[in-house]
Amino acid sequence: MSFNSQYITLNDGNKIPQVGLGTWQNKNSEATIDCVYQAIKIGYRHIDTAAIYGNEEEVGAGIKKAIDEGIVKREDLFITTKLWGTQHRLSQQAIKQSLQRLQLDYVDLYLMHWPVALKSRTIDPSDPKNYLCIPMNPDNKSARDIDVNWTFVDTYLAMQHLKNEGLAKSIGVSNFSINNLKELFKHPLFKVKPTVNQVEIHPLLPQDELIAFCKEEGIVCEAYSPLGSTSSPILTNETLVSIAERLNIDVAQVCVSWAVQRGYVVLPKSSHVERIEKNYKNLVKLSDDDFATVNGLKEKYGEKRFVNPDFSPFKTFE
Repeated sequence: MSFNSQYITLNDGNKIPQVGLGTWQNKNSEATIDCVYQAIKIGYRHIDTAAIYGNEEEVGAGIKKAIDEGIVKREDLFITTKLWGTQHRLSQQAIKQSLQRLQLDYVDLYLMHWPVALKSRTIDPSDPKNYLCIPMNPDNKSARDIDVNWTFVDTYLAMQHLKNEGLAKSIGVSNFSINNLKELFKHPLFKVKPTVNQVEIHPLLPQDELIAFCKEEGIVCEAYSPLGSTSSPILTNETLVSIAERLNIDVAQVCVSWAVQRGYVVLPKSSHVERIEKNYKNLVKLSDDDFATVNGLKEKYGEKRFVNPDFSPFKTFE
């Protein structure tokens, strides 16, 4: 059974492809353009990027190439980008800059990348990469410079207008905990529920409680780093290797298949076209026993979070 063409309906009625291409750490210009272009040729219809990735121009070029060649139409694609911390007070300006880099009139999904505002930096037209900065605290060079007078609630309330302005078809959040979401929901000016919460999810961090809460609230979870980190023990995990060998697929496809079977969106990333194709075409329905085995990996090997920032003024992940 193949899962790669499945869609999930968001709480605003828009449909999101369940398997997408993640592009974090894809910074080689020509390679990124080709990866996005080849992914669309393979069949991917969901591409995920972010301002801080520094590759929106390349992602946009890959998309444009596929559209210009008649492989797809714009409306066939679901494109996501994200608001970086230094532009929490400038969400409208930020999304317009992202759209310019992507060569698009709108994105299908615009996410707040982190629930932490960083000190804004003046946009310098002579420095097109100026938005990529990670400002450090002048009094503590090892700490990020947090904008303590601006909250993620302030940011989201402003983002609500982006949908009405036609700049984003859907809006959502990323790296939000249950407590973050509850704090957002209780604000009197909160009107547009996030469609998506993109967070780290993989067999060693299944996020059962967060997924259940989001499902109850009508929010779709998206899994970034579904294979863990670059040097992740997940890819060499003996249990997953055994399942993969028996099914004649790679561990990566076991993890992506497991994620799809759990019912959320999954964003495997790679800079190798062969792996990009396998992560889309070689997905299978796991047996009940294999599915249960993967579900039990956290208990067997312990929970492992690969993205755990220490720059937030509050505990980001409970």
